[in-house]
Amino acid sequence: MPSSPDILKPPALRRGDTIGVVAPASNVKREDVEAGIARLQELGYRVVVGDSVFAHDLYFAGSPEARARDLRAMFEREDVDAIVAARGGYGSNYLLPLIDLEVIRRNPKPLIGYSDVTSLLTWIFDETGLVTFHGPMVAKDFAHEDGADLESWFAAVDGNASWSVNQMRTLKPGEADGTLYGGCLSILVASLGTPYEIETGGTILFFEDIGTKPYQIDRMLMQLKLAGKFDGVKGIVFGAMQDCVQSGGQGYALEEVIVRVVGDLGIPVAFGLPSGHVPTRNITLPFGVKAHLRASQDSATLTMLEAAVCSTNKVST
Repeated sequence: MPSSPDILKPPALRRGDTIGVVAPASNVKREDVEAGIARLQELGYRVVVGDSVFAHDLYFAGSPEARARDLRAMFEREDVDAIVAARGGYGSNYLLPLIDLEVIRRNPKPLIGYSDVTSLLTWIFDETGLVTFHGPMVAKDFAHEDGADLESWFAAVDGNASWSVNQMRTLKPGEADGTLYGGCLSILVASLGTPYEIETGGTILFFEDIGTKPYQIDRMLMQLKLAGKFDGVKGIVFGAMQDCVQSGGQGYALEEVIVRVVGDLGIPVAFGLPSGHVPTRNITLPFGVKAHLRASQDSATLTMLEAAVCSTNKVST
């Protein structure tokens, strides 16, 4: 949870508003970014692109300083209403010591992405209270037909006060209220022992990843457990966990591995929410809002209990 008790809600993103595209991590293919921009324009948004989005520095989209300048500029620009990452990959952690949090506090806007961008979403929320969004990216989701789940996108960025997702199954039944928080599991674990370590007390934790073997997921969950990061957690929701299987076959399900680690926490656990690394219909999840998890024997539902944005151009706390 943020060091400040106040939650900072950015202004809603409306059709006709301007989205700023940044590439805080790996370099991108121009044709993928252009395809994503075209789709955003079809949805009614204007789009501007950061200076370093098409840069190459080893496997990054420019130097850390250039990528950090792009992010800062998008927060400072009065003509930009939201910021969407072009893609993840690797490299967002380089930006953490370069970010001016006061700029973000003075200019709250929706920041949207997933995968490696998790490190920005969680730390910015922890330090400023700004609600951030785990959702579709320009070159990875909007660039492909049906890549983004538009129902959840508009519910999140337009400011619906109550909406639900239910594409899940129950691993451990129960009900809980908490602050929705999380992201890519491997990125969350990588924060441990750093000044940007995740703060999980009072949360409904969302975990997702891709191409990670079950024993590696076991190891990461155990690391979080041993680090005390499940203390005070109210519930856990796992994503689709695409391609998280042992090569050569396995005689067990990933769900069994998960339950071995978190099944004794006495909290509800659900599996299968398609947000993040998914092939289609990437669901947008607002981090920082109050949410309710209901996991019954037959199904599981995650309900947002408040709007993620404010309905005017004034900052809401």
